[in-house]
Amino acid sequence: MQKPALDIQIKTLPNQPGVYQYFDDNDKLIYVGKAKNIKKRVSSYFTKTHDNGKTRVLVRKIANIKHIVVETETDALLLENNLIKKYKPRYNVLLKDDKSYPWICIKNERFPRVFPTRRVFKDGSTYYGPYTSMKTVRTLLDLIKGLYSLRTCNYNLSEEKIEAGKYKVCLEYHLGNCKGPCEDLQSEEEYNEHIVAIHEIIKGNFKDSLSQFKTQMRELAQEMHFEQAQRIKDKIEILENYQAKSTIVNPKISNVDVFSIMSDEGYGYVNFLQLSYGSIIRSHTLEIKKKLDETDLELLELAIIEIRQRFNSASKEVYVPFKVDLGEDLKVTVPQVGDKKKILDLSLRNAKYYRMERFKQVKIVDPDRHANRIMAQMKADLRLPEEPRHIECFDNSNIQGTNPVAACVVFKDGKPSKKDYRHFNIKTVEGPDDFASMEEVVYRRYKRLVEEEQPLPQLIIIDGGKGQLSSALKSLDALNLRKKIAIIGIAKRLEELFYPDDPIPLYLDKKSETLKVIQHLRNEAHRFGIEHHRNRRSKQALNTELETIPGIGEQTVVALMKKFKSVKRISEAKKEDLEKVVGLSRAQKIIEYYKTK
Repeated sequence: MQKPALDIQIKTLPNQPGVYQYFDDNDKLIYVGKAKNIKKRVSSYFTKTHDNGKTRVLVRKIANIKHIVVETETDALLLENNLIKKYKPRYNVLLKDDKSYPWICIKNERFPRVFPTRRVFKDGSTYYGPYTSMKTVRTLLDLIKGLYSLRTCNYNLSEEKIEAGKYKVCLEYHLGNCKGPCEDLQSEEEYNEHIVAIHEIIKGNFKDSLSQFKTQMRELAQEMHFEQAQRIKDKIEILENYQAKSTIVNPKISNVDVFSIMSDEGYGYVNFLQLSYGSIIRSHTLEIKKKLDETDLELLELAIIEIRQRFNSASKEVYVPFKVDLGEDLKVTVPQVGDKKKILDLSLRNAKYYRMERFKQVKIVDPDRHANRIMAQMKADLRLPEEPRHIECFDNSNIQGTNPVAACVVFKDGKPSKKDYRHFNIKTVEGPDDFASMEEVVYRRYKRLVEEEQPLPQLIIIDGGKGQLSSALKSLDALNLRKKIAIIGIAKRLEELFYPDDPIPLYLDKKSETLKVIQHLRNEAHRFGIEHHRNRRSKQALNTELETIPGIGEQTVVALMKKFKSVKRISEAKKEDLEKVVGLSRAQKIIEYYKTK
């Protein structure tokens, strides 16, 4: 796939949090950055004047931009950390060292210790994080320490050594920070109950613990220990804003490849996330042109093989949205819930954004391609003899039969052509008769087009069910246009599409672009009709109010409205102000009229 020009890439970037990657002419990664809004941040590189010489050189070398969309700014920070450490881009000066973000470890041992660490080992221990702030880690550990007495020593507290009296309680026991399991003064069962509660606190399920913390704060305040109470309050605020863990880094997930697919009529978009030791280190989306009518399953199986070969992946497990056949040597997992499902959802999110960007790029570079695809799809979905390049949609608008009007909106190549919109005032129908009104406006519209030798539409859409469709057909029959223009009706409630002489309606997929175009047409016709209906009612009310004044005609009303904007202001205006607009005689008549009203 040919890379779009750099300016087009920038225009179509998402306004989402994530990480952006800059590549040079040799497709080498030269910079990784994070952003709350990817498009806004990347655009700033090319619109601002940079004082820093290194940044100016960097911008000159950028030949291609890639990005990974994530859920939060925290995720973006962690992902940036992963990628910089993995690839060490030349122009990144921060986070290049081997410093890692802090984790909380619950050690895999008898009477487990709970402590902060910057290194994760595969030793059976449970690690939570990473955290972007050591302050959050300390606050969590302080909270835990305030609620539960845990040991801090690194003794091997086996049953044999405790029974042999090998250890003695230390100062922490005498300070009340530990209950002395080293001398068998605390049971393993009680200690493990506390560990279970600590797991829940770290995961974010600390409602009960927070309640205890708030109680402690109130007690300190009542005892006049305000400084200590304030410190606890600060910790509570941090905890309430604390985000338990990130999708970006998860030690429970080892070396796996994650694949998801998003497809449309012509292309499939397969996203690949590569995880190494639980950290995302690569994202790539492959666009596949459909040659036949391949299924998502077939496209995904082909893409997985190609992508794994391209990036020399040695992972023994893949996460996918549905079962695929990749041979016996590769474990295939279809996540349903939990952390694995979250990482799969992140992959699908990136596939969707990639597809959206490609659409935007095509619209900029080749606007006809998008229209051609939509027209071909509508022809197939609606079973039409030709592509509906010119579509017209009709809608009636009346309230209890007053001021009945109709609207005709026109779409060309799937887009509104507002200069061709038309209003109709119903002339031959008395009362609220939608069927007769539809028959009148369709007849008037196409009688005029035929007489003026104007091009006819390929498709007419009637906003209404079988009744309105039958009325419109009568007009087409009268004009001998029945077989020359395709016509369908759309019922509002269930989005049913009705065809002439077919009692069974057509139901389109709710996500189909054909239905979206039809709904857009229907909504435009409704809006345009309501707008005209309101204008007529307002004008009628205006005429009733002002034109009943003897000696005040339509031109005088228009002049007054231009000046005063409303009937109320006219009624409250001073004589000299009215006189400037309509003269002394008419101004006097208006003043006298509103005096007697």
